[in-house]
Amino acid sequence: MTFKGHSDCVRAVAFSPPDGKLIASASLDNTVRLWDVATGRGRGKFKGHKDSVLAVAFSLDGKLVASSSNDRTVKLWDPVTGRVRRTFEGHTGSIWAVAFSPDGKLVASASLDKSVRLWDLATGQGCRTFEDHSEEVRAVAFSHDGGLVASASLDCTVMLWDPTTGKVRRTFEGHEGDVHAVAFSPDSKLVASASLDNTVRLWDVATGQTLGMLLGHKDSVQAVAFSPDGKIVASSSNDRTIRLWDPAMAEM
Repeated sequence: MTFKGHSDCVRAVAFSPPDGKLIASASLDNTVRLWDVATGRGRGKFKGHKDSVLAVAFSLDGKLVASSSNDRTVKLWDPVTGRVRRTFEGHTGSIWAVAFSPDGKLVASASLDKSVRLWDLATGQGCRTFEDHSEEVRAVAFSHDGGLVASASLDCTVMLWDPTTGKVRRTFEGHEGDVHAVAFSPDSKLVASASLDNTVRLWDVATGQTLGMLLGHKDSVQAVAFSPDGKIVASSSNDRTIRLWDPAMAEM
């Protein structure tokens, strides 16, 4: 099935939980669109951003959609009405990534301004700003238990943050290129990071040590994800391939 309607490049997509009946898409045409997976029909067009939309995410209950943009804002949308519920402002650069906390109370955003911000959905206010990265932050993710936030940066590091205190818990160093993506395993014990050094690295959350690299891509790795059971790592690359890995294949 092919979904057509955007007038410019589509930067990101996300399935609605828990049933996957909808897809949200974020486009350089400044809009977010919703699509019915079964029929392929458009279910809504969200207009409000003043520049390209770079990322999109559903809350875990599927009742909210978050989008981030070159206009330096994060917007929360009602997927039923298409209305903006909140607009979060505070970043001073484009916002590359956005993620909901598992309990649905917070949204995290990662920005060109070298920071990660946490936003309170109830109040609409920023509640934490993480500013230890020395270059722009390209990706952000909550652990599945909600106890940590991971960020990936062009400073070649991945940082783990305590969302309650705002303190850095771990800094993972070892990549030789910009880190563009990060993901937690379902049990929150591992972190996978994808880099322009053509590798995926696996990290032990408890010890802070690298468990090794997944080697095989011939160009920069742009995205990474764990399967729901945690037994497979998927990565996509500028070498035009998607690879599936057994985490046990990681090489030191």
